[in-house]
Amino acid sequence: MNTRLKTSLSILILLPLCSFSVAAQKLYKFQDAQGTWHFTDKPTGTELKLEVRQLKAPAPKQWVWLLRSGDKQHPRFFIRNDYAGPVEVEIDFTEQNNIQAKPDLPRRFVVAPGKSDSLFEINPVDDHQPSRFTLQYRYVIGRPLAHYRSSASYLPPIAPDTSFQISQAFGGSFSHADEQNKYAVDIIMPIGTPVYAARSGIVLEAEDDFSKGGANRAYASEANNIRILHDDGSMALYAHLELEKAQVYPGMAVAAGQLIGYSGNTGFTTGPHLHFTVQINRDMKLVSVPFTFINRQGLAEEPAVNTWLKRSAPQQMDNAVK
Repeated sequence: MNTRLKTSLSILILLPLCSFSVAAQKLYKFQDAQGTWHFTDKPTGTELKLEVRQLKAPAPKQWVWLLRSGDKQHPRFFIRNDYAGPVEVEIDFTEQNNIQAKPDLPRRFVVAPGKSDSLFEINPVDDHQPSRFTLQYRYVIGRPLAHYRSSASYLPPIAPDTSFQISQAFGGSFSHADEQNKYAVDIIMPIGTPVYAARSGIVLEAEDDFSKGGANRAYASEANNIRILHDDGSMALYAHLELEKAQVYPGMAVAAGQLIGYSGNTGFTTGPHLHFTVQINRDMKLVSVPFTFINRQGLAEEPAVNTWLKRSAPQQMDNAVK
């Protein structure tokens, strides 16, 4: 008797703040000399008057996939990770009838960029009985860091010889109460202010296609942001950035002090500012962790509300941050 094995996959994805990248979309409209209107999503070299409209951001791209291989009766499963850094994936059954997994599920896997090796295999318990199962998976960007302790200090993410005021610091009552943002700082700066990498690393995400913002939590998922992975597994998040001004792309290596984008007013915000935080994956959750900035005297200093964040000239920082 042939085994009847029906499979399906349902997806439950745990995502960090503003975790998707999408392609920018604008609509260009112009009228030619004959009075005919033209519409295009590509920039045009015409000298005629153009009307430009920012379109709604398209559906987000999926970065992590659970895929199958092998024969139908004994399928094997692997992960494709399109991020430039590791992810932790948890996989479990939502339906399991006459089925066993080897190794057992639920189980968590840490997956490097690219395609993983086979992670587990599904087999019927009794080859002579019908079998059925459904799988679900969720993931968090970054490798798990249960006992993380930072030994690094960060370059202020602003231009040399400039200063900007901190309006909200660690534990800020307005929007820094949740685990992802408890140890975050908001730095007041005009739209279009250059933003620099506070520490070297690899760009994981560079979202710059949102155009709206305001003091409504409905905008929380629409903050343009850049996420950079550091060599100790932590990740810096730079948020509320300006529309279409990212100077980096996923997979790009950046150095501390390198220009990465421009400040904006996108997402959940009461005014133009840069939201900066350092996050790690702890127990399949993104959580923020305390950090220090390097002040003009070259000393590590915890950011404090209403103080002025200042950055020294580049030559004073050569050995401070890596």
